[in-house]
Amino acid sequence: MIFYFFWVFVICQRLFELVVARGNEKWMKDRGAIEFGQGHYPLIVMVHTLFFIVLFAEVFIFNHSLTPFWPVLLPIFILSQAGRLWALSSLGRFWNTKIIVMPHADVVKKGPYRLMRHPNYLIVTLEFIIIPLLFHAYYTALVFTILNFVILLIRIPAEEEALKQLTEYEEAFPRMKSDSGIGKI
Repeated sequence: MIFYFFWVFVICQRLFELVVARGNEKWMKDRGAIEFGQGHYPLIVMVHTLFFIVLFAEVFIFNHSLTPFWPVLLPIFILSQAGRLWALSSLGRFWNTKIIVMPHADVVKKGPYRLMRHPNYLIVTLEFIIIPLLFHAYYTALVFTILNFVILLIRIPAEEEALKQLTEYEEAFPRMKSDSGIGKI
């Protein structure tokens, strides 16, 4: 029973984020922002949607329950959600699920963005591991961690290229000028 409440909670959180992202997209595009990465975005949506379907199926079919390790995993999940809020609020109106860049906008370097370039991708990666492990959904954790890794191999370079084209991204992160790839999220 706890799984169903947890599952619905996380889905409602994601749906709320999509509403926020839609509003931010309109706000940004009304001010001249440009969208990049449209080709891979449906893949991201598909993987994130399938994550919840497969998670539900694995827990339901195998009648999984809450892991005995929940006292360790749940606080990590809660911290990841605090990190998600921190990352999203730091970006403010510039946060989106799509790659939308406002030409010549200041690059955000506050909050977790002082510490790393893509904190929300790290948080999503943690969620794809922690949420399934909370309910013994090991297949879901394995498959979607791999799929997320593949997506990030596409997504991060596309996002960084867009930021380099339209902002002073390289100047904002001078120590990372020559960095590339997934290992630098």
